[in-house]
Amino acid sequence: MSRRVSRLVAGLVLAGLLASAVGLQLLRDRWYGSPQPADSLLYIRSPETMKRMALSFSGILADLYWIRAVQYYGGRRLSKDPNRNYNQLYPLLDITTSLDPMFNIAYRFGAIFLSEPLPGGAGRPDRAIDLLEKGFRLNPNRWEYPYDIGFVHYWTRQDFAAAAEWFQKASEVPGAPWWVRSMAAVTAAQGGNRRASRMLWQIQLENAESEWVRNNATERLQQLDAMDQIDELTWANRQFASRHGRFAESWDELARAGLVRGRPLDPAGLPYVLDPQSGGVSLSPESPLNPLPTGERGR
Repeated sequence: MSRRVSRLVAGLVLAGLLASAVGLQLLRDRWYGSPQPADSLLYIRSPETMKRMALSFSGILADLYWIRAVQYYGGRRLSKDPNRNYNQLYPLLDITTSLDPMFNIAYRFGAIFLSEPLPGGAGRPDRAIDLLEKGFRLNPNRWEYPYDIGFVHYWTRQDFAAAAEWFQKASEVPGAPWWVRSMAAVTAAQGGNRRASRMLWQIQLENAESEWVRNNATERLQQLDAMDQIDELTWANRQFASRHGRFAESWDELARAGLVRGRPLDPAGLPYVLDPQSGGVSLSPESPLNPLPTGERGR
């Protein structure tokens, strides 16, 4: 048997074993539920070691590691354990993108998983930036990576100068759309202004390449709507206090005074919470729009 035929047979055998392993894992998950990786166990921690071991099957292994990263993130997000964490998320994503340095979805979605605040995400914007910088270093023709870094700085870190700088870097990559330069200019001039944030997320929504990104942009716009509504409702309660010497004790009381219409609902359809002591207004603890971003100035 020639060496070429031997390599072909070996490749087919390994591919068959991988397919069998995946099939068995799917069957196991159906019977017992998806596994929850222990934080102390990531058997191969070195991306370079994994890359050397993968030989010519690095693409297949990258797909498998990406699936495990998504399962890990989803399992942690849905867990009821109050002490849950996402300690293995970045190592899984690091290995995935080392096995396949052009794995665009792993960089961009992985950065969102990492940057989302706890408990919905890992609460590690620093790691999200590390992952995206790695992607840009290995794929300098992809304007999306510095663009996403700008968003992490803007939305999660509230570092508007750094956001403007990265949007500008993105705009300088050949092939970047014209509106990226506009985002750099607006961020530099009005960073933290709620109107500017709305414009950035509206652009994100209109240019999203996937349903998940569109849904994320829609949720961010709803959060901004909620913040505007909370400002208006707080103002109404202060008007009530100026007339009656105290804050309203219920929405019905504010409605009877002609300051609101009925019981105000947030953009997700849940009623706002009114604090009769401080006069403050907040989202219901059950609202999916929690937590609202901090540091955003008014309209």
